[in-house]
Amino acid sequence: MIVIGAGCIGLSIAWRLASAGCAVDVYDRGRAGLGATHAAAGMLAAAVETEPGEQALLPLTLDSQRRWPAFAAQLEAASGLPVDLRTEGTLQVALTRDDVEVLRAGYEFQRSLDLNVAWLSGAQVKEREPWLNPRAAAGVLGAADGQVDNRKLAVALKAAALKAGARLHEEVAVEALSVTGGASTGGRAEGVVVDGALKAADVVVLAAGAWSRLLAGLPDGAIPPVRPVKGQMLALRMDPAQPLLRHVVWPPKCYLVPRLDGRLIVGATTEDKGWDDSLTAGGVLALLEAAWRALPGVEELPIEEMWVGHRPGSRDDAPILGPVPGVAGLVMATGHHRNGILLTPGTADLVADHVLTGRVDPLLEPFGIGRFRK
Repeated sequence: MIVIGAGCIGLSIAWRLASAGCAVDVYDRGRAGLGATHAAAGMLAAAVETEPGEQALLPLTLDSQRRWPAFAAQLEAASGLPVDLRTEGTLQVALTRDDVEVLRAGYEFQRSLDLNVAWLSGAQVKEREPWLNPRAAAGVLGAADGQVDNRKLAVALKAAALKAGARLHEEVAVEALSVTGGASTGGRAEGVVVDGALKAADVVVLAAGAWSRLLAGLPDGAIPPVRPVKGQMLALRMDPAQPLLRHVVWPPKCYLVPRLDGRLIVGATTEDKGWDDSLTAGGVLALLEAAWRALPGVEELPIEEMWVGHRPGSRDDAPILGPVPGVAGLVMATGHHRNGILLTPGTADLVADHVLTGRVDPLLEPFGIGRFRK
């Protein structure tokens, strides 16, 4: 087996396959876990992030969220490393009357889907998070939502995959997919080309995130419509003994993710600017202003880090998963957009199950690449 991409998706699939006894090679053009996985915030918000138009994605996100506790426990046992899974819940906050109306519309939509969300008064919000703006007018609690430290997740997945026997090739670019029958007619994936030589494999899993569509050799109907979606983010430093927040908090125009070590993640812009990786004054200012309006105490916190990531966004912003019609042996696991960390356990389990058994789980069926041909 060959997995292209060593982010959280590729590494988790490799770990599952190697643990099942498969010979697995993982190739990444950079260092493992230092792409979109490194840039993420680690939110597990299947409820509060659900928006109109995303109903088809909900069964997959809820399923993966339910898998997270067992997945994290297994991963920590296999790697010997923490991933800091936290289950305090996620809190959406309204600061103005207009915010309240927007929040209520989202809440009523989420309740119509029977999601685990609860309406909170301004006083109830401040009981849970007393350092929030005193003018906080209302909130919505997603009690089942939470977070994981995505950077620790990447380190643990790498360790677990290696311990299970996977071979990791970092800073080794896959030059092309090798397909019998030619690039236009399909056929069978027989491996990949690395340094001009064929590396044969029974199955190739394409999990290269925003880089997936750039892989040479993909047949015409197997090129995933994935684009990079730029996101600017930053981290502030809190006192870990007296953090300003405990919950993941979504005020208007940003989100705030407190880590156990005192880091406070502030994100994120959403920009269709290709591979642009520049931090901009406007992007950083917008994040800091939104964070300050919700949590005035951030004004005194030092800035520890600022960065840019590229989410792998598909044409419909849903992942592309499972076998590729007409190209035997090629499996997709890409296009997760903002849900890559949330969907890691579900993607790993469902894709690995398909590779091992040939079965396509009903949860995978709606997300095949064939939907873009219709």
